[in-house]
Amino acid sequence: MTTTDKKIVLWPASGRGKANYGWLQANYSFSFANWYDPNKIHFGALRVLNDDIVAPGMGFGKHPHNDMEIVTIPLEGKLKHRDSTGSEGTIGVGDIQVMSAGTGVEHSEMNASSTDPVKVLQTWIFPRERGVAPRYQEVQIPIVAEPDRFHLIVSPDGRDGSAWIHQDAFYHLGKFTEDFSAEWKPQIEGNGLYIFVIEGVVEVDGNIVRKRDALSVENFKSLPVNIQRGSYVLLIEVPMQF
Repeated sequence: MTTTDKKIVLWPASGRGKANYGWLQANYSFSFANWYDPNKIHFGALRVLNDDIVAPGMGFGKHPHNDMEIVTIPLEGKLKHRDSTGSEGTIGVGDIQVMSAGTGVEHSEMNASSTDPVKVLQTWIFPRERGVAPRYQEVQIPIVAEPDRFHLIVSPDGRDGSAWIHQDAFYHLGKFTEDFSAEWKPQIEGNGLYIFVIEGVVEVDGNIVRKRDALSVENFKSLPVNIQRGSYVLLIEVPMQF
């Protein structure tokens, strides 16, 4: 692999799909529901990244999924979950929720507040194998108590207290009160990296990525990342072939 093989693409926030259902305001990084862009179907095993605001007391009623790893990251407020495996819970900032849909599961996701909106990121990952038993998991990450570093929040094996999924993917999440620089290397050689800037400004190999922009990188061994103070950043590393 040479540096000339590296492929970097900037995905501006303005290019995302948008939907306003009254009770839900959604932004789609990849084709979803009634919004379709043939150039934005998936990035490797990453199929969905939805940036949602759900109105007070509203939410997604019971609906089915299968053969997908679903990771939900609350940004503000509380989200209540219930599914057909008997699992239920309420998650907020610092909680990470994983659901392996596998052979099939039905679930609902509702704003737990009757007065305040809830803001969440939800991602879907194609699994490495189909037909696994459905499962649900919640983990807590000290994202507020321990700023200025990246926390591993999702992995293939639950290492370092992370949630785990049926795929060789890794999620890192960080809030930064000070400037931060790192030379980022993939956990698994050949994986691609999808950088989503929740807040702030990030410079990646000379490319400026701003609030709600994303940047994807393929074929890299090392990547210079400079993060400005006040930034909130999600890194998703996924297999490009699966």
